[in-house]
Amino acid sequence: MKTNIFIILLAFLAFGCAVEKDYLVKIETRHGDMYAILFDETPKHKKNFIELAEKGRFDSTEFHRVIENFMIQGGDVFAKEKLPREEWYTVPAEINPDLIHAKGMIAAARMGNNVNPERASSGSQFYIVQGKVYDKLELTTDMRQLSEKFNQFLRLESNAELRETYTSLYENREFDAMNKLMLDHKEKLGDFYSTSLGKKMTPQQVEIYTTIGGTPHLDNEYTVFGQVIKGLEVMEEIAKEKTSPQDKPLETVYMKVTVNQLPKKKITKDFGYSYE
Repeated sequence: MKTNIFIILLAFLAFGCAVEKDYLVKIETRHGDMYAILFDETPKHKKNFIELAEKGRFDSTEFHRVIENFMIQGGDVFAKEKLPREEWYTVPAEINPDLIHAKGMIAAARMGNNVNPERASSGSQFYIVQGKVYDKLELTTDMRQLSEKFNQFLRLESNAELRETYTSLYENREFDAMNKLMLDHKEKLGDFYSTSLGKKMTPQQVEIYTTIGGTPHLDNEYTVFGQVIKGLEVMEEIAKEKTSPQDKPLETVYMKVTVNQLPKKKITKDFGYSYE
C-alpha cells in the first residue's frame, strides 16, 4: 500500500513539474489596471523587466510621456532613484521582425540612432503602443518620399491651384485631408518622377495595421518585448490625459508594477491569450 502511495505521489509531482508557467504582469494606475505577458523571444528584456518589478523598482514611476494616437511611455526607474547617468544601463537590442508595433504591444524606449547605432534599449523605460488604424494605401506608401515629391510638384507654376488647396488645408490643420490629397496624386507623381513611392509591408503588417492598428514606422527600430492582454481601455484613458508641451501629463499618472507566475493554461483561460 505504501509503495502505491509513493508511486502516486511521484506521478503527482512529475505532473506538477510539467505544468508550463509564465509571468503575468500587472500595471496598476489611477485609471485602472493593465495585465500583460512578456515574450520568450526577447529573453534579456523579459528578465530585466521581471527583476525590476520583483524588486518594486517600477513602483511610483510615472507615465511621463503621453501622445494620443501614438503611445504612452513610462517606467523611468533611474530618474526616480536619482541614479547618476553612468549607472543608467542599457539592454542589448532584441529586435524581432515578427514582433511588430500593433496596438497594445509593449516596447523598450531608447536613445536615438545618432548616439545609439546598436539600438540598445533603456534599462527601464518602456512604452505601450496605441497608434491608429491605417488605410491600406497609406500603409503601403512611403509617406516621407511622397511628401518630398508632392512638395516638388507643388512648386511648378502649372500647379498653382493645387498649391493653394494644399496651403489652405495646412493653415486649417486638416492633416488627414492633406495626406489624402497627396495619396490621391501618388500614381501621377510616381509616373512624373519615374520613381516608386511604395513601401514593402508583410501580409502580417498589412492585416494588423488595417484592423487593430498600431505604429508601423517603429517596426525594426525598437525592441517589442510584451503585450497588454487585458486593460487596453486603461491605456486609452491615459492617452487622453491633458499634457504639457513636453507631452507630460498635467496630473501625474503613477504606476505600480507586480509580476506573478501562473500556469499558462490559466492565463489563456482567464485572459484569452494564446501561446501558439
